[in-house]
Amino acid sequence: MSGAQEFGAELTDFRRRVDELRAARALPSQERLSLLDAALFELQHMVDVLWPRYEELVAASRTTGGGRGDRQEQQLLRALFQRMPVAAVLLDRESVVRRMNFAATQLFHTRAGYATGRPLAASLRRDGQAALRSQVAAVARGEGDRSLTVRLSQPSADGEVRVTLAALRPPGEPHPAVLAAFQPGMVGHPAEAGAAPGVWYPESRPDLAEVTRHAELLDLVDDMTTALLKVALDGGGPEAVLVRAAEVLHGRFADWVIADLAPETASGVPRRVVALGPWDAADDRTASLAKQDPASCPVVVDALSDGICALRVSPPDADAFGRDATGAPVLVREEVTSLLCIPLRASATDPVRGALTLFRTGGRGAFGMAEAGVADRISRHLALAMPRTTAPAPAAEA
Repeated sequence: MSGAQEFGAELTDFRRRVDELRAARALPSQERLSLLDAALFELQHMVDVLWPRYEELVAASRTTGGGRGDRQEQQLLRALFQRMPVAAVLLDRESVVRRMNFAATQLFHTRAGYATGRPLAASLRRDGQAALRSQVAAVARGEGDRSLTVRLSQPSADGEVRVTLAALRPPGEPHPAVLAAFQPGMVGHPAEAGAAPGVWYPESRPDLAEVTRHAELLDLVDDMTTALLKVALDGGGPEAVLVRAAEVLHGRFADWVIADLAPETASGVPRRVVALGPWDAADDRTASLAKQDPASCPVVVDALSDGICALRVSPPDADAFGRDATGAPVLVREEVTSLLCIPLRASATDPVRGALTLFRTGGRGAFGMAEAGVADRISRHLALAMPRTTAPAPAAEA
């Protein structure tokens, strides 16, 4: 193990011990004194051992700097990864996407930049998500390479996809990564086309469901643009923009559409503008979400404060969208099967103007990465359409 890897492993252990000390704050006050010596010891370990070692590694990296040949080799490997005809995705041990080549972006109907940092399991049907996470974790633990069959969540992906998982050790990193290679549904026999025996080729005919879904998403973006232009011509404020956008998305793209405005000042508070629910939802259910404090919804807080986009299928955290007036988790009460929360900002460097949250419930298909990408584009359009001045307005109810 290299010096950098040893330092990374030791730093990880140090952070784990600090987290244990932080968790111990919940103990009764009379039992906390015994932890003081441990905390002082960890601080001394940081000053005497970790920090000097970090300075040594930084100095060594500046003197060596890596050879020109090594940099050329890395560039060659990156180019090979991107140009491989096989869909390949580099994952961490939690099945989060680190890199995705061009073939994989076409398979998952998404952009590599959008997919990076998001769990790949969100692109699979629910029956295969746990299996992929489990197998990726096993490969990352060093239990050997393996393959399994999964199905993509997009309606167009009717065929099964075979994914092969192999462990990799990226240079300079303490933990292994997992390379996932996807082979989409293979049909036909090579002898039928005069090909060599034993070779299988992917289906080349266009998928009607895929073409239909793509047209639906294009229509949605077009209708949203038209609606925003009409609001701009009418001179509506940010609230009018969010209400009109929610009406376009409601029912057609999501069962629940909820929009919040970010505070205008550092001391301000976020404000719920609109909450539209299913047509058969009782008035009290819609009213409770319209009156809910956005600050009590963790995913909304993350979107407004840090610009974090959340895409969750079968959300594991029941309190991710807070609780209603009776104390029941909103996601449980509404039987939410898929959640998408997107910050509203024109670019990554612009301030967040608000947050758009979408729910799908019951037997409706989960949000796929392609749909999340469309929602991301719509969020930028909304931020551009929102005027800079706001006027207080009550939350609208369905």
